[in-house]
Amino acid sequence: MSITRHGLFIGIERVGGDFFLSLKAVGKLTHEDYEKINPMIDSALEGVTDPKVKVFIDGSELEGWELRAAWDDFRLGLKHGSEFDRIAIFGNKKWQSYAAKMGSWFIAGEVKYFEDANAAIGWLQT
Repeated sequence: MSITRHGLFIGIERVGGDFFLSLKAVGKLTHEDYEKINPMIDSALEGVTDPKVKVFIDGSELEGWELRAAWDDFRLGLKHGSEFDRIAIFGNKKWQSYAAKMGSWFIAGEVKYFEDANAAIGWLQT
């Protein structure tokens, strides 16, 4: 029996004295995933009064998005883009570096792609 996992895992991570919103994307994201994800992200960011949120995204197991889910992701970026100071995207696929560049057009802070998770965390700490 084959199990297909997909979705987005959300957490708060602490490295040293710094806190990050930590996201791990797995599989091919669907519109239904975003119907569950968006309220969780809204809730996680609701109490933030200082719009200097740093985000670590682990896309190493991300296969992509269904078309409608890609639109949902775009809308999520527009809604919360001004709240992010830095977004580090850790991945292992060339298209992810292009997605990071496109995402930076809609985010007030910096977005950078990394192929090394430790380098991504280090950049967030600067």
